[in-house]
Amino acid sequence: MPDAAGYHGHVTNHGDFRLSITQALGDQLADALDDLSPAPLTGPNLNELEDRPGVYQLYRNGKFVYVGKADKSLPTRILKHLRKVSGRQDISLSEMTFTCLYVAEDFSALAPEKLLIKNYKKRGEIPWNNNGFGNNDPGKRRDETVVKENHFDALFRIDLGRTIPRITSGVTTLAKLLAHVSKEAPYTFRYEKKKMGTAYKKEIQVPETDLTVAQLFELIAINLPEEWQITVLPGRAIMYPDNRRNYPSAWRYYRGGQVRDVEPEIGEAGEIPEEPDAVDDED
Repeated sequence: MPDAAGYHGHVTNHGDFRLSITQALGDQLADALDDLSPAPLTGPNLNELEDRPGVYQLYRNGKFVYVGKADKSLPTRILKHLRKVSGRQDISLSEMTFTCLYVAEDFSALAPEKLLIKNYKKRGEIPWNNNGFGNNDPGKRRDETVVKENHFDALFRIDLGRTIPRITSGVTTLAKLLAHVSKEAPYTFRYEKKKMGTAYKKEIQVPETDLTVAQLFELIAINLPEEWQITVLPGRAIMYPDNRRNYPSAWRYYRGGQVRDVEPEIGEAGEIPEEPDAVDDED
């Protein structure tokens, strides 16, 4: 029954209304990207892009595998992925395509890639967003970590057969050769300079031909002080004065002028956290 003012006792004058702006933005971004046709992941195609922020998607053999963002430059960011894939075993750039979408700089504060990731995970897509593909070199503190079997590095090891453009033939120094390999290899080659002493300036005869990373590592290793070694991990190579140390996930050592292949320890599949974009270099 209504009261004297005419209101019913069970009627309320307030309630809840929820509008998910972020979900709407994520859906719109996904729809806009879905309308694009993937292009081969090549240098010329990246050169056609503008240096603007945005979001992008990577495909392998037509399967959607990764979504990411570029805070400043789409071509610069996607080029890092091109370089990474180019230096791996059991995968080819010919399998890779991409799409991208420019977004306003102030839109990046809304973390558009996270909106897309949330959207696509519901569909069971973007497996490379969960396997360490987008991670940079985590630094020396993680060198002894056991790599999980579903990690990108375990699935696609670095390719030591990759040819490196020839450094000036003739006599060079160990320092220049190390810098050349570190710059030209399509994966991280991290080493320590401070403890090498005079060996860092040692002169080395370089053949007049292009060499593979493996051949260069052999050449470097025979010119290192006795206690040094080059260790090849699934996703990077490192060089330190620790030839008595065995790394769990290592699959090759260049030690004492010898090359030794070993069986790496691989962990069970599991969630792989994103690493920070920083490296604790000791150079």
